Amino acid sequence: MGHAGMDADVVIAGAGPTGLMLACELRLSGVDVLVVERLAERTGESRAGGMHSRTLEVLDQRGVLDRFLAVGELTPVAHFSGLWLDLDGFESRYPHPLMLPQSAIERLLEEWAAELGVRVSWSAEVSGIRQDGTCVEVELSTGDAAPTTVRTRYLVGCDGGRSTVRKLSGVGFPGTPATMTALLGDVELPGLPEEYIFMRRCAGGHFSAIALEPGWHRVFTSEYDHVADRDEPATFEQLRDSLVRLAGTDYGMRNPKWISRFGDAARQASQYRVGRVLLAGDAAHIHYPAGGQGLNIGVQDAVNLGWKLALVVRGRAPESLLDSYHAERHPVAERVLHNTRAQAALARPGAQTDALRELFGSLLVFDDVNQLLGGMITGLDIRYPVDGDHPLTGRRVPDVDLKTPDGDTWIYALLHAAHPVLLDLRGSVEVAAVADDWADRVDLVEARSEDDQWPVPAVGEIPAPAALLIRPDGHVAWAAAIGSAPDTSGLRTALTTWFGPAPRGRRKGTPDE
Repeated sequence: MGHAGMDADVVIAGAGPTGLMLACELRLSGVDVLVVERLAERTGESRAGGMHSRTLEVLDQRGVLDRFLAVGELTPVAHFSGLWLDLDGFESRYPHPLMLPQSAIERLLEEWAAELGVRVSWSAEVSGIRQDGTCVEVELSTGDAAPTTVRTRYLVGCDGGRSTVRKLSGVGFPGTPATMTALLGDVELPGLPEEYIFMRRCAGGHFSAIALEPGWHRVFTSEYDHVADRDEPATFEQLRDSLVRLAGTDYGMRNPKWISRFGDAARQASQYRVGRVLLAGDAAHIHYPAGGQGLNIGVQDAVNLGWKLALVVRGRAPESLLDSYHAERHPVAERVLHNTRAQAALARPGAQTDALRELFGSLLVFDDVNQLLGGMITGLDIRYPVDGDHPLTGRRVPDVDLKTPDGDTWIYALLHAAHPVLLDLRGSVEVAAVADDWADRVDLVEARSEDDQWPVPAVGEIPAPAALLIRPDGHVAWAAAIGSAPDTSGLRTALTTWFGPAPRGRRKGTPDE
């Protein structure tokens, strides 16, 4: 159980990919977590179709990526509004997306969460929130039984685009409304003459039919002549009629597994934190699913928030550290909303858009344009507003190979425990002395990199650093260049900023030394 008088250190509303990833991150840091989910059980709906490079990297950072690679398929395709991008030259061990339905992603995350000791309560929907300076009381509706109340130090809403947690917390959700209607379903298409059709544009919109597994296709239709009532149930007949209007045939569509409807509404929570309540994933941002970015930025929200919330819960960092979650992740989602609006506009029917697409497509042959859009879609180019002049500061650390006294390894293998790592590549006595003050929470690793140049997306190759401080989410908090004495004052500031002050008895140069 959690702290005295608490039912859990953290309650997470929502057992989707974001909520489960956050639960795993917190458990790796020893935080007691309860996940509450309004559904009675998993639906098996495929929903999102895979994961991009940066999400694969964060799973690799935790040592669980092989589980996903074993059941998914790495596919050398990515697109911007149906215009193909070339990811072959991207500097990542996994430059290509992993095709894997959301249902399988959730199953694997749930298995990992169970191994870590995460508790999940099904048929438990948040119906009330009361918070003060010490805790959050979360009222849960559990079917026919009377509501129950759980006490927690923090509540995180990962409960989707219609988030109850967001609404009960009074957080605004500004943005732009839907201008079209899209339908999505997993069906049999015995009459489809080819294995797949990708974004075929028609007079009224566009459609796709993508092979999922033998005998099954994901059918996607978008029409621009009306906006459906968001509360109206989506039906098989609607999907079939929409496909007939666009394609002129239903290709023998039959036996639907599930049907869903959505639009191109793009909205973002005005704040990701209200006291002890935080928002992540679709609860914090919704957008048209162009480029397959939604699940990915939700999982990355969780990886950004998890270690920060764990440090605060364990009393090792001030509560103000949580403000950096909004400061870092809100601009990332804002950019995704921006690029998905652009992709939706590029997909609209009409001669003007046809001309724009042809012109836009001709630009993709230029490496800089391809790199710009590919880095945006994959999440590899994200740079957080972290203090420091080194080109690595704020960026995700490249996963270079290392030689250590214990043998060969690679940077992401150092992050499996979700601890911060101070990587010393030049055996600096000064760096080791600073690290000793934070030895209770930061892992000092001495190693050598055989690569003189490190690849950085959106930057190019840079000289390998002499030392760097890597946050648990894989982003660099401080780095020192080769050829000059390391800025130990800057290192101390970074350690204090991100991982809390050193214990008083360990601070060098103080009366407590």
